[in-house]
Amino acid sequence: MDKIPNREEKKPCLSIYKQTKKLPEGVNISKEARSAISRAASVFVLYATSCANNFAMKGKRKTLNSGDVLAAMEEMEFQRFVTPLKESLEAFRREQRGKKEATEQKRKDKDKKTDSDQEKSREEENVDDDDRLEEENPNDENEVDK
Repeated sequence: MDKIPNREEKKPCLSIYKQTKKLPEGVNISKEARSAISRAASVFVLYATSCANNFAMKGKRKTLNSGDVLAAMEEMEFQRFVTPLKESLEAFRREQRGKKEATEQKRKDKDKKTDSDQEKSREEENVDDDDRLEEENPNDENEVDK
């Protein structure tokens, strides 16, 4: 009897399926081959994670970081992946930095707008207060002149 794949087992299949769509026209991959590639990808990711975890444990950390993953790739003798991974990581960091700066700029602009709106409302209140005082005491000027 065939085992019904659970959700976690389907995830690599979907990734593999998406990647096979990018292959040149005329290249076909059977379901069995896709399944084998998917299983191999799962094993690779599990092994890479395990190796990276060993580096994290040596550093007395529970959380894996990018350095752990890169060191794991070298330990697993996948040195040719290290340079492209570093480049991708740097591009990701630049993108995140840009997003963070844009968010901070929006926040600053919003704060400036809020501050200027508050100043305007204060000025309007002062003008209203002045007008109200003039309405209440229209003869004050005449009394001072007398």
